[in-house]
Amino acid sequence: MIQNGCKVGYGIHEGWWFDTGKKDDILFVNSVILDESIKPDIRGEIIDSRINGRVAIDEGTRVIKSIIRGPCIIGKNCRIENSYIGPYTSIGDNTEIIDSSIEYSVVLDHVLIKGVKRLEESIIGGNAKILKETGTDNIRIHIGDYSEIIL
Repeated sequence: MIQNGCKVGYGIHEGWWFDTGKKDDILFVNSVILDESIKPDIRGEIIDSRINGRVAIDEGTRVIKSIIRGPCIIGKNCRIENSYIGPYTSIGDNTEIIDSSIEYSVVLDHVLIKGVKRLEESIIGGNAKILKETGTDNIRIHIGDYSEIIL
C-alpha cells in the first residue's frame, strides 16, 4: 500500500473485535449485533402475522401470514409470506421469502427463497435464489452472489 502511495497508520481500538473471515464467525457476530442493538421497530405492513420479541422491519416490507421471532432485522421492500423467520436472522433489502423457514442466518439483498422447509446457520449472497422442488428438508449452505440452488 505504501508503495502505491497510500497512507498507512494505526489506531488503538477499544471495544470488542472479531475476525469474520469464516461463515461461523459471521453468524456469531450477527447474533451479537442483533442481541446488542435491535429494538422493536415495525415500519412495514403486517398482515395476519405474529411478531414476537425484538424485531425491526423496514419500510415497504410486507409480512403476510408469517411468524417473525426476534432478535432479527428485515430490510426494505421485502416480502415475507407463509413463512417463519427465527431468531438471529438478518435479511437484506428487496428479498422474498415465501413458504419457507429460516433462522440463525444472514440473507443479503435481492434474494428469493421459496418452498424451503428449514434453512439454518446459512449465509446467502446477494441476488441468489433457493427454490425447493424435491429432496431434503434441513439444509445448511453458504452461497455467493448470483447463485441459484434448486433442491
